[in-house]
Formats: sequence, structure tokens, C-alpha cells
Amino acid sequence: MEWYTKVLKNYAGFSGRARRTEYWMFTLFNIIILGVIGGLMTATKGGALGTLFTILYFAYAVAVFIPGLAVAVRRLHDTNRSGWWILIGLIPLVGGIVLIVFCATEGNRGANQYGEDPKALEAGAAPAIA
Repeated sequence: MEWYTKVLKNYAGFSGRARRTEYWMFTLFNIIILGVIGGLMTATKGGALGTLFTILYFAYAVAVFIPGLAVAVRRLHDTNRSGWWILIGLIPLVGGIVLIVFCATEGNRGANQYGEDPKALEAGAAPAIA
């Protein structure tokens, strides 16, 4: 849960780097939350409660759009790629697969042009001098 809140606290932070754990745990929590709300929305279809869950579903999706985009860009930075690589996801089928591979790839060890290695910083290691 701390990974999820960490991303939300850095709501629109597009600079820096994000570890794989940070990105994938945020993604997992979003899938679970949207799945639960979507299930409740489907189960209460047609009534006032269904409408409420539909509004809640879309409100949550809009609320986490920017943090999700930001953590994805920081994840690409960790692999020493520009955040603009996120646009490859717009290519049908292949783009999404490539983006998943990029986000699943281990980040660069040590500092890169986007900042210090977040894994090394969390482990308590001294930052590398560039």
C-alpha cells in the first residue's frame, strides 16, 4: 500500500525515476480498485446505486490518470528512455506489448540523465558521483 500512496503523493511528478515495484504495485492496486468498483457497478446495474458506482468508477479513473501517467514516465526514465516513449502505447497491439516490456525491464544501475538509481537510494547506498 505504501507504493500506491507514494505515487499519489508525487501526483504530477514527471521528473526522476521510479522502480519496477513502485510502478507495478500502483498498477496492481488500480486494477483491483477498478475491478471491485466495476463489479459493483455491474451487479447493481439499472438502479440508482448502479449509477452511483458508474460515477465513482469514472471519477476514480480520471483521478488516477495523471499519477499513472507520471509513474509510467518515471519508470521509462529508470530504463534510460525518454518519457515520450509512452506514446508507443498508441500503436495498436504491438505498442502496448513494447510498453509492457519497457516497464518490466530492470532499470539502469547507478545514475543516469534522469537522476540517481532509486533502488540504490532506498537501500541506503551513497549516491554515485557523476
